[in-house]
Amino acid sequence: MTATIQVALFLLAVLALVAVAAQRLKIAPSILLVIAGIALALVPGLPPVELAPELVLLVLLPPLIYSAGVSMSWREFRYNLRPITLLAFGCVVFTTCAVAAAVHYLLGWQWGVAFLLGAIVAPPDVVAPLAIARRLGLPRRLLVVLEGEGLANDATALILYRFAVLAITTGSFSFPQAAGTFGLIVVGEIVYGIGVGWLSLRLRQWAHNPRVEITLSLMTPYLAYWIPEHLGGSGVLATVAAGLYVSWNGPRLISSATRLQGIFFWDLIIYLIEGFVFLVTGLQARMLIEKAHDFPVGELLIATAVTAAIVIAARFVWVFPATYLPRWLIPSLARRDPAPPWKHAFVLSFTGVRGVVSLAAALAIPLTIQTGAPFPQRDLILFATFGVIIITLVGQGLMLPAVIRWLRIGDEGRAEHRREQEAELAARSQAIGAARRHLERIAGERNLGSEVVDFLNLRHDHRERLIPSDLDGGRAQMRVSNNLRMELIAAEREFLHQLLRDGKITDESRRRLERELDLEEATILSRREGEIPL
Repeated sequence: MTATIQVALFLLAVLALVAVAAQRLKIAPSILLVIAGIALALVPGLPPVELAPELVLLVLLPPLIYSAGVSMSWREFRYNLRPITLLAFGCVVFTTCAVAAAVHYLLGWQWGVAFLLGAIVAPPDVVAPLAIARRLGLPRRLLVVLEGEGLANDATALILYRFAVLAITTGSFSFPQAAGTFGLIVVGEIVYGIGVGWLSLRLRQWAHNPRVEITLSLMTPYLAYWIPEHLGGSGVLATVAAGLYVSWNGPRLISSATRLQGIFFWDLIIYLIEGFVFLVTGLQARMLIEKAHDFPVGELLIATAVTAAIVIAARFVWVFPATYLPRWLIPSLARRDPAPPWKHAFVLSFTGVRGVVSLAAALAIPLTIQTGAPFPQRDLILFATFGVIIITLVGQGLMLPAVIRWLRIGDEGRAEHRREQEAELAARSQAIGAARRHLERIAGERNLGSEVVDFLNLRHDHRERLIPSDLDGGRAQMRVSNNLRMELIAAEREFLHQLLRDGKITDESRRRLERELDLEEATILSRREGEIPL
């Protein structure tokens, strides 16, 4: 137990150090964490850290999916449902079949094992590409499609994975039965996930306690995931449905105190989970090298190279026809949603980075089949999967910034972000105007005194002065103003601490006053994050 705690603390320290290095080097932390994990795995004397597939699939994956679902805009998800579905379902199935055909005909693997490898490496991981894409200012729709694909593609892959494992272990497979089961799982999980989301919000509304509400929010993804997974589904779609339901209905039912505390809690949880899984993914290198001794080096390299090449190529082969063919065949679709530039399709094709879900699925393959014989090609599948993860995550992940700059898509994203900021400024001004009109109406109805009305109008005047009339000229002025406000907040904090040391206020008073300063500082930082990237 002591050794486990020591290893956990060591991994946390590595996670923090790599995050600092990634920020300085302007590299996605997930890529650097995998590289650090591989380097640590090769250091002699360090205890091995093996990734338990149950830990990833049952403990770490549900909150990741749920948090992404809550962060996703249901309106944007629904608007982009067609491209998301074509990627999350169509591209995953196509990649599975392409990999299966390649390793069957080129490497001589039996069909069942070939389909299993295809299902394992089919779903992309969007953590690293999204981090890079957001930093470089990609257009909003590309980000939404990538994020939406990442929500649902694991469900398709894990269902195909279960079918393949069942076919190999039992020796039988029925396509009509599998197709019917697939449809039942999809519909059943979506309905169940919506029910879980509804129940979670109602319980949180009744709780009226931020700590209890956050605890319920942490339990929600596990309730949504575990039951469908136990019944033979994937659990992913149910968790996605629950997250999207909470995203759409939560703002009306979740209190401000819960939101403020919940944002910090979930940001920390997701940061630690993502960092842990990428670091531990790299640490599997030692275990894989030990298992690789049973195979000729040439066989390992060929299996990895063929699988990686087909995985990368299949996404390009699927994305371009899926982007343009429906618009050529359906003129009404082309009028309603014109075809995007080829650069957008290229970026979508290039972001097929594989991650920890693929590795966890490979590790979860049974050791034996129903007859008691060893599971065919198990260790070779595991090695090929790890190789595909490294090639796509490190190779494509490091090349992605250069590709985005080469295509100059960031210019489109910055122009789009500018329009969003202009709309945000207009919304701020209009919201204050709505509040003024409401105040005028209730002032007469409730016989409010002029002192109260004037005081509230002064607050509105102050907020209006913070809204720049011109975005270009106001940005520089706002940046100077925000820097000065941060400096004044720091001076106020120092004065409060001096009052505390002199015994003129209590710790409780100091915490209340400091919380108000914290909220003001958080508002300033939030506006800084919304500035147009340069």
